[in-house]
Amino acid sequence: MSRRMLRKARRLAAAAVMGALLAGCGTAGGNAEGAGKGGAGAGATTDVNVRPITAARTVTDAKGVTVTTTAPPKRIVCLVALCDDMLAELGMVPAATNSALLAHEKFLGKEKAAKVPVVPGGFLSPETEAILSYKPDLVIGLGDTHGKLAPALKGATVFWPLQPGTWQDSVGYLRDLAALTGRTQQGEAAEKAFRVKLAAAEKTRSDRTALIIFGSDENFGVATPGRDVTAGLMPKVADYPWKSRGVDGTYSMEEILARDVDVLFVETLSFGGPAAPGQRLSDKLAANPLWSKIPAVKNGRVHEVDAEVWAKGRGTRSLGIVLDEATAALR
Repeated sequence: MSRRMLRKARRLAAAAVMGALLAGCGTAGGNAEGAGKGGAGAGATTDVNVRPITAARTVTDAKGVTVTTTAPPKRIVCLVALCDDMLAELGMVPAATNSALLAHEKFLGKEKAAKVPVVPGGFLSPETEAILSYKPDLVIGLGDTHGKLAPALKGATVFWPLQPGTWQDSVGYLRDLAALTGRTQQGEAAEKAFRVKLAAAEKTRSDRTALIIFGSDENFGVATPGRDVTAGLMPKVADYPWKSRGVDGTYSMEEILARDVDVLFVETLSFGGPAAPGQRLSDKLAANPLWSKIPAVKNGRVHEVDAEVWAKGRGTRSLGIVLDEATAALR
């Protein structure tokens, strides 16, 4: 009997016996091109062709939000890391940000990122007066978190609420921003590079079972396609049998153990920089007696990843980094 058949038999037997900072940041999206379905396989092969982008003063995104600017926006304030990711892909730097994503070596790096003003108030409560002090011609935030700022910003600047649920959403937002800024060639090149990388990863899809968990202490969540952009990529490169259980649903350690997880990716959500050894989510979970029984833990295949990129980035550059790191770990 093959390794995969043995694993499946163990899962079925276990199932018979047994009978979210970030989940709320996504949307319950459908499985469009290449999105995949839990453990049902990789889905359709990703198309590497890119449609031309045309510069425009008005765009309507995939969520039905219409954005109009009187001129190509140059001073953009980012309240969500996807904004920073898109600007990096277009060769731009935000007028201000509340994300640490730009400090990553494949973005601006720590030294250059330190020169970008930080919006006071943090991700959840950015200060309106501070935002306007940067004289932005466009403010980009997360719809379900920053939508409440829209009335205060109206008339002073343009506010664009994003709500990505899949990588296709992220690509769509990139194309729209490229059209608004007039940086169409950069947008097309970034989309092309990502699609080519994803298509290549699909060709070497691993049969190992993978899992992404996130949290700041021993309480953790499971990243699932449709609610987490990064998780939406995983069925393309590995066996990823995790499905959304809604806002309040989660997976227990017993259920994770029963799935025979081969490779674990851990996103430790921390403030003020990366968590120190001993304070990481994987360190906290080590106190759970079931943790050490998970195949990935027993075999040293637990990977603490950069949450700024894996959990928050959600753009084509971040997702490209995820693909590089995930495919290497799954070999």
